[in-house]
Amino acid sequence: MTKRRDIIKAIRNAADERDLAVEITEGGNHTIIELDGMKIPVPRHNEVRELTARSIYKQAAAKLGEDWWK
Repeated sequence: MTKRRDIIKAIRNAADERDLAVEITEGGNHTIIELDGMKIPVPRHNEVRELTARSIYKQAAAKLGEDWWK
């Protein structure tokens, strides 16, 4: 299990290193991370399953580069 805040923090830090725009908003059941025009939903649970976290990281890889989280 991965903490939701750690996922958001990792995406925000990686985007800052690459000078990409990041905006975080709250939706109904998800936190929406807008990464340089691409929207990535993150479930609003304290703990996110590993497969879901990996899926979120892969979505962000389109802007951050392949395997950026490793």
